[in-house]
Order: sequence, then structure tokens, then C-alpha cells
Amino acid sequence: MELRCAVQKYAWGKAGKSSLVAQLSQGNSTAPIVEDDPYAELWMGTHPSGPSVIKSSNEPLLNHLLSNVDSLGDEEKKVFGTDLPFLFKALSVAKALSIQAHPNKKHAEELFATRPDLYKDPNHKPEMVTAWLGPFEALCGFRPVADIKFFLQEIDELAAVVGKSACEALVKAESDSGEMQALRECFSALMNTSEESIASALKQFEQRIPSLSAEKKDALQCDLFTRIATDFPGDVGCWSVYFMNYVVLQEGESMFLGPNVPHAYIFGDCLECMACSDNVVRAGLTPKFKDIDTLCSMLDYQAGPVDRFRMQWSTVDEFCQTCSPPVPDFAMARLRLPASATVDKPYGLPVRSNASILLILQGQATSVETKEDLSFGQVLFLKAGQQLTVQVKGQQDLIVYQAFANV
Repeated sequence: MELRCAVQKYAWGKAGKSSLVAQLSQGNSTAPIVEDDPYAELWMGTHPSGPSVIKSSNEPLLNHLLSNVDSLGDEEKKVFGTDLPFLFKALSVAKALSIQAHPNKKHAEELFATRPDLYKDPNHKPEMVTAWLGPFEALCGFRPVADIKFFLQEIDELAAVVGKSACEALVKAESDSGEMQALRECFSALMNTSEESIASALKQFEQRIPSLSAEKKDALQCDLFTRIATDFPGDVGCWSVYFMNYVVLQEGESMFLGPNVPHAYIFGDCLECMACSDNVVRAGLTPKFKDIDTLCSMLDYQAGPVDRFRMQWSTVDEFCQTCSPPVPDFAMARLRLPASATVDKPYGLPVRSNASILLILQGQATSVETKEDLSFGQVLFLKAGQQLTVQVKGQQDLIVYQAFANV
């Protein structure tokens, strides 16, 4: 079944045709692209804030699942009931998203029970992000402590807002647990500094940057800092550049963000799969509510290189790969099928034991199971155990990403 999917026009999205989301939306529906509008996210799934509908009938996908429970896999139903446990997205990021983290399941239940006005559901929200069409930039997890010490020593304005005692505690910490506690104190002190002091320190550092040598600017990642500070003047989140790892994912590379991992997407296009939830705790780079106390108390303060978040894809056959993060809510597969591979016979995608959603990202194909050709921007729902065979049309490789429950 072909789906028509919701587009979210958040302020940080890329504008008009420059946005992958806008391009996909044109392939997914008949709505014209508005050049000045920010096309931020394409949502594929049953989330109530942007539910997909069946294109032929306009029936919400969730309604279809409730009346056709055999569309879901047995294990999937046993664990998650009669709904999809994941939300599949495409994102086009023009400027940084908020500094944020997502609670674990138990914490999400507590937040939902006590503050349902802010935290709308009791679910966790682990995420996997995969870069598409060029580099994707993000901040993710706390840097190695040695890096943070270096920045605090080199940037007086940052050390001033963190405070002398917190900085000294981090410098003197010797054990891993001591470093984690000192890092928590530093980051919490920063996040709780008055807005006036933060804005003043940011302005002083920005004014000092032109006088630094090229080597010093590079060491202090001034280009990255300036880009973010330009979009979010006076925002405490600008200083997060010096606490969090800066990562650039190349096309096809992925990382997994579990509970309590601080992160912020900065720029680029990506595919994202997550547990179906809206629970986000923010503390910077956003005009939205900043729940600083909750964020600082819940964060994972384990420091180290960003490689611990990277995910590896496993080969299924010469055209298909899968990636299974350490959660039951979702896994992903991807297919890159050259035209030469289907000259003699169609290719059959591996059959999944659970329901899945597929996004066509490149190329064209015919399929005996669908009435129409497959092309860029189309989104398909396959019920559990359903076969899909494809034959590539034209010279472009067919590229498909698929999301499904990891049970």
C-alpha cells in the first residue's frame, strides 16, 4: 500500500526546493513546494501529530492496522500491541536543533505522570540517524574530558560562566567517576548561569575571535561556534560546542542515540528512525521551554570520543544491508540495486516477519505487487510477511530505506 505522509515545517528546516523533505513531499503528494517555507521533516508512521494515510482511501494507517491486525507480526503484536512502535523520518536541517536528550522508559513514564503538559506520552525515544546526500553535522555526547579541560583553559569567557570552583574540580578529578561528577557540575553550572552573563560572555568571545591566529581559531573550532552563535545570539547552547563531540557523518553513515545522550543536529539531510514518542528535554538553541533542571539531572555524563555512538551495517546480500540498534522498537534495512542486477529477473527484497515502511530515495522500478511504478518520494507500507519484487527502470540505481520493529 502506498502512503501519503505528513510534512512538518519547523523553523530550522531547509527552505523550498533546497530541502530533501520538500523534494520527497513532491514525490509523495501533489502539494506544490512553497519556496520560502522551511521543510524540516517528513513523518512516516502512525504518530498522532503527523499520521500517514493510505493514499488510495485516505484512511489513517493506524485505523487500517486496528481493523487488520494480521498486518502486524506476531512478535510485534505481543510486544507492542496493534500499532507500529517506530516513527520513520526524513530531515532537512538548515540550522541547529535544540540541545536535547530523551528520557529512558521509566523516566518518561514519570514525566508523563507528573507533567503531561510538557511530556505528552510515557514512551522512551531512542533514535538512529543516517546521513543522506553529503555530510550531516551534529553534536553528540560529551567530549573526552581532556578536550573540555583544554577549552576551559583557552577560553576565559567560557571558564568565567562555568565558574572557578567547577573548573578546578574538573582539572583535579582523577578517577572516571570523579570526572563524571565534575563534568556534571561544570555543565550544570553553565546551564544555570544567568542569561545576562551568558550573553555578555558570548559577545566578548565573539569580539575576540578575529584577533586569534588561524591556528588558534581552528583549535577552538571558531567557525562552528560562530555559525551557531550567529543563528542563536546570546543562547547558552552556543557553549555546548565545547562540551559535546562534533561529528560529521558521510552519506550512509549512522549513529544511535540512546536515552540521556545530549545531542543537537546542526546541518544536512538525514534519515531518522525512532521509538514513537514526543518526549524531548531541551536546554539550549531553542525558543521553546528549556527544562534545565530535568536535563542536567538525567544526562549521561560519560565522556569520550564520538565513535561509541556509530552504528555498523551488516550485509544481507550484495544489494541489501541491515542495521539493528540495541532496542526492540526499530531496525532498518537499505537496498542499493543497479539496473544491471534485474535485467534477467526481478529482485525480491528480504521478507520481514513484521510490518515495515519503505521510502524510495533514488531511481525508478516496476513491481508486480504494486499497480504503479515505484519512484522517488514514494512511501510504501508492507504488512508482515509480504513480498516485494522490483525490476529497475532506467540507468539510476534504485535506493530504498526500510524501517521495521526489531523483534
